[in-house]
Amino acid sequence: MTSPDPQRNPPSVPAPIGHITLIGFRGCGKSTVGALLASQLGWPLLDADHLLEQRLGCSIATCLARDGEPAFRAQESACLRALLATPGRWVLATGGGVVLAEENRQRLAVAGGLIVYLEADAPTLQARLASQAHRPSLTGAGVVAEVPALLAQRQGFYTALAQLTLPASAAPADTVAQLAAWLQSHR
Repeated sequence: MTSPDPQRNPPSVPAPIGHITLIGFRGCGKSTVGALLASQLGWPLLDADHLLEQRLGCSIATCLARDGEPAFRAQESACLRALLATPGRWVLATGGGVVLAEENRQRLAVAGGLIVYLEADAPTLQARLASQAHRPSLTGAGVVAEVPALLAQRQGFYTALAQLTLPASAAPADTVAQLAAWLQSHR
């Protein structure tokens, strides 16, 4: 007997859930988990950082250096508005700082569907970000050094917005399996 093919038999998703939005600090795995989950469900992945870079015509690091964080955050909010208006079912991987703006939190709460916080502690995030040279520093202290302070600033927003919190310290496939199990148990 063969095991079911997740492409042909994706996990059932409760009827009211048409969207799944992943939130969390940069480096927690939103894009990776989102791609795996979207593939398993047969839904499109909306990657906010990727779309934002396409709209800006440059990397996030370049935009931050050129235009500053306030201008970047305004562009991020505009991108989120467009993504949340996408019809049909989808998985959305947000940028890590999208929760900083109250308007974004309100939009996500209304139109983001199931909000899943991929939670990782500062040492885990620091280890991941140390090997990712493309990540920009937001404070000038360096990407790795700024993690504890920025995570502390955002943690409350992530937890308040999330309907489900999953540990992001696990392998991405394990995180997707946990989320798929949750979806199965809530059909």
